[in-house]
Amino acid sequence: MSTQLDQLKQVTTVVADTGDIASIARLQPVDATTNPSLIFKAAGQAEYAHIIEDGLDRARRSGASALLDVAVQEIAVGFGAEILKHIPGLISTEVDARLSFDTMATVLTARQLIKRYESRGIGRERVLIKIASTWEGIRAAELLELEGIHCNLTLLFSFAQAQACAEARVTLISPFVGRILDWYKKSEGRDFSPVEDPGVVSVKAIYDYYKSTGAATVVMGASFRNTGEIAELAGCDKLTISPALLDELAASSQPLPRQLDPERVSGSKALPVLDEKTFRWQMNQDAMATEKLAEGIRAFAADLVKLEAVLKGRL
Repeated sequence: MSTQLDQLKQVTTVVADTGDIASIARLQPVDATTNPSLIFKAAGQAEYAHIIEDGLDRARRSGASALLDVAVQEIAVGFGAEILKHIPGLISTEVDARLSFDTMATVLTARQLIKRYESRGIGRERVLIKIASTWEGIRAAELLELEGIHCNLTLLFSFAQAQACAEARVTLISPFVGRILDWYKKSEGRDFSPVEDPGVVSVKAIYDYYKSTGAATVVMGASFRNTGEIAELAGCDKLTISPALLDELAASSQPLPRQLDPERVSGSKALPVLDEKTFRWQMNQDAMATEKLAEGIRAFAADLVKLEAVLKGRL
């Protein structure tokens, strides 16, 4: 009997949500995603000291005035470049979360990250630039996609964010399943079965709308709390999963049937295009999405500050 992980790989592209290169080499996902929190965690492990030192050396040699910014970018790209040696697909590398409300600064940083990958012989076709799904972030992604720089819109919690991303023709979105569940468990004071899990329900609605309306944007469920959520989204375009949950799936041989299928969508009709005021109003009316987006940006920014504090003395 094949494992649940093997069954999942038959209907969904499996992505590793980690900066731990050893786990990626062992689990053999197609793609991988990183974020400031994962990079900060990996940076504290002795086996990755060479990536940190190389990033610092590149920053020193750059002659740039903002050495710390360059070092952080080089280290993020260094982890991405190392991960790409172990996967056939794409790596997602995140823009500084503190730029989440600055469209042009996000665009400039994304271009810099792509140049750093290209200086290592890695083409932009293997990189996704991760950007928070704010209005400003979505506008930045729209501009970048026109330049052939592909984007992964992260910290996505609402249908409004997903609709705006599709209209901006971004390559991929990462709706955060587990963090949605966290909010509703706290708000309602109860547990949810996988089938009624609010994060699962949210991703299913987005998937249905995208496939019904012919949106080209890829749906990649993220931030899972348990394998039940993953099983309910089997068939989603992509799922990015932590090594711990990938190991759980690999250890089980229970049936894992396909749940999402583009041939079995409801036939939703396209909605009117979202303008800025409508997008902001819909976000304002969604307390969960508003709170979790802000919380996620703060958390990623905080871990970036921690990483900078570690690097500062070494520069």
